[in-house]
Amino acid sequence: MPELQRLRADHAPALLAFELENRGYFAKSVPDRGDLYFAEFDVRHAALLAEQDAGTCHFHVLVDGDGAVLGRVNLVDVAEGEAELGYRIAEGAAGRGLATGAVRQLCGVAGAEYGLTALRAATSAGNAGSRAVLARAGFVVVGEAVVDGGGVEVRYRREGLGG
Repeated sequence: MPELQRLRADHAPALLAFELENRGYFAKSVPDRGDLYFAEFDVRHAALLAEQDAGTCHFHVLVDGDGAVLGRVNLVDVAEGEAELGYRIAEGAAGRGLATGAVRQLCGVAGAEYGLTALRAATSAGNAGSRAVLARAGFVVVGEAVVDGGGVEVRYRREGLGG
């Protein structure tokens, strides 16, 4: 059974492998991170841990029993009791309910451990899978916006995180 874990320094090798193995898959629905992200991964990982230590973000990985990363579920821009939710699941793990389960679990953690009262999320209008995950995890549509490139982004919100 996969386990949601708070990001640690020792997750770096498995997280880099996850990002590299799924780079093409992720680029189909979100902008590619670019070559520099991978070339400077260790520096970026250390910066994420520093943000987490400062309390401005809370990063999590979904790992299997062997320690391989199956997904990421993150809370960024923490302020005034709210944060922005972001997540990605490996191509080989997609369609098994892992994203929905991890997002639901993180909603509970956000309230109970981080003291948050609401989360925001956004996805492209054409990303039916991500939209379904958010709906199943209790998020409601609060609006839409046109983003760079002319695409439509659907925005969500969830309150009552259950602390």
